[in-house]
Amino acid sequence: MSDEYLIYGSELSPYSVKVRSYFRYKGIPHRWIVRSMKEMGEFNKYAKLPLVPLVVTPGDQGIQDSTPIMEKMEALFPEPAIHPSEPALKFISELLEEFADEWVNKPMFHYRWTREIDQDSGALRIALDQTGGDEKAANLMAAMIKQRMVPRLSFVGSSPQTQEQIENAYVRLLELLEAHLESRPYVLGARPSFADLGLWGQLYELWSDPTPGALMKERAPRVAA
Repeated sequence: MSDEYLIYGSELSPYSVKVRSYFRYKGIPHRWIVRSMKEMGEFNKYAKLPLVPLVVTPGDQGIQDSTPIMEKMEALFPEPAIHPSEPALKFISELLEEFADEWVNKPMFHYRWTREIDQDSGALRIALDQTGGDEKAANLMAAMIKQRMVPRLSFVGSSPQTQEQIENAYVRLLELLEAHLESRPYVLGARPSFADLGLWGQLYELWSDPTPGALMKERAPRVAA
């Protein structure tokens, strides 16, 4: 039996890149598998929900949902520890991870599907993932993805009435993190925690999209780095 874990995910999924970064930091043997149409048969064997990330253990068990995945792996691979030893800092780390998962996701989704330049970029990259890089098929699929995703902006509370508030909140987050990282390499000090992983997943996606990525590089170069 191989000791390698399989991570089914997408570069366009903040929760997938969050889990992949955790595995990399911990040095856990793993293989990243883009959940394309080609891989759906194997994915469906282990997935209870049609959502990424999905981790398949060497014992053939499927695990979904980024936070439970990391908690399970932390119990199996305690070193290097991802949780701060101080209880108060551990609580703050977990709170910030929850904030990132549930609230920083809102500007991420908002920016990806509000402006045409970001819609086109996001839809095409998702389609290229799904088709295994087949550009002709991806161009056809991208239009369908865009048509499906743009109406879902309301799922994160994004509308013309809330656009300014959401975008101001993103800029404010960048400003706070940029100042905070002047004196420390990670959110809570010398090493990463759940807080960094949660924020990283969402901020990576924002960095990868044209409009919020340009804002990040201009306003928060430390965050972008």
